[in-house]
Amino acid sequence: MNLTERVEERALEIGFDFVGFAPTRSALQADAFRRWLGAGCAAGLSWMAKDIERRLNPGAKSVIVAGLNYFVQVPPPEIWNDPSRGRIARYAWGEDYHNVMLPMLSDLAEYVRVEAGRPATFKAYVDTGPVLERDFAVRAELGFIGKNTNLIHPDFGSYVFLGEILTDLEDANFLAPDDRRTSLRLFKRQSCGRCRRCLEACPTQAFPEPYVLDARRCISYLTVEHKGPIPEDLRPRMGHWIFGCDECQQVCPWVIRFSKPGQQRFLRFDENRCAPKLAELMALDEAGFRERFSGTPVLRAKRGGLLRNVAVVLGNWGEPSSVPVLKKAAHDPNPLVREHAHWALERIRRGVIRSSWTCRTPMTPDFS
Repeated sequence: MNLTERVEERALEIGFDFVGFAPTRSALQADAFRRWLGAGCAAGLSWMAKDIERRLNPGAKSVIVAGLNYFVQVPPPEIWNDPSRGRIARYAWGEDYHNVMLPMLSDLAEYVRVEAGRPATFKAYVDTGPVLERDFAVRAELGFIGKNTNLIHPDFGSYVFLGEILTDLEDANFLAPDDRRTSLRLFKRQSCGRCRRCLEACPTQAFPEPYVLDARRCISYLTVEHKGPIPEDLRPRMGHWIFGCDECQQVCPWVIRFSKPGQQRFLRFDENRCAPKLAELMALDEAGFRERFSGTPVLRAKRGGLLRNVAVVLGNWGEPSSVPVLKKAAHDPNPLVREHAHWALERIRRGVIRSSWTCRTPMTPDFS
């Protein structure tokens, strides 16, 4: 086997679901990325505007792109559609993927170092460094970018984690002909066609146009990265999402047809972690929050951010029995929690119509 084949085999042994190789030339989407930043679509993600030239051309000679499929089984509808529960996006249904993937990438880099037979440098990233990972994934022939801006892989759809290893090894080391990649080369020419399901499914209309995501309106950004108050006009559109959002992915035909559970074992559906009771979350103090979500991505929102989101969802539900817990939250030490609790209480006081809330877009829609 050539080096490409040996590294592919080792990546699968380590636990990755797929791997690809590409030269680190200038980013394919460089102009689009600059326009996106210039339009303010990065919202509060100010770090995206730092080291722009390094992000567009990181200077290494080759990149190894490895991925994990994180599709998990469809939750029981009686749990997932229970209006007394909040929803957490699939990627956060367990241990933080950064902590899982970085050691795996380090193992793979060490293998390449030995197999290359000469000194080489490596730098691994899991969506935290100045790397346009989806751009590299497309260049590595691992799929195409969908209208919802996610990478779509032929075997796993868009529920994939990506990690990169930048190296000073010549790209020729990894680009030897390989007949097994023919299907990926053909798939690279695929696209979303005329489909607009992801754009139409977005509750907050966060896609001003296909292939452009405005983070200022994205539920995932607002519930995870955003540190301030959620804009009032967007709060009713959040539905029951308290951390992240999967709306634009779960309606994608590529996801519906091709997504299947992967070999990873660090994510699984647990109703208390993935669709927790809203009243229980609203009662969490700092210690309780850290204990309940220790080691998971939910910690990124911090207690104040999560309870802010929970208050919004309680307001969207409009259930009068939520008033006692919201009244207590209205005196929370965190002003962010207090403000959103008051908003929810006022919404319930005005008599927002309560209904048996159901999923705006079912987890497994039937498009036949």
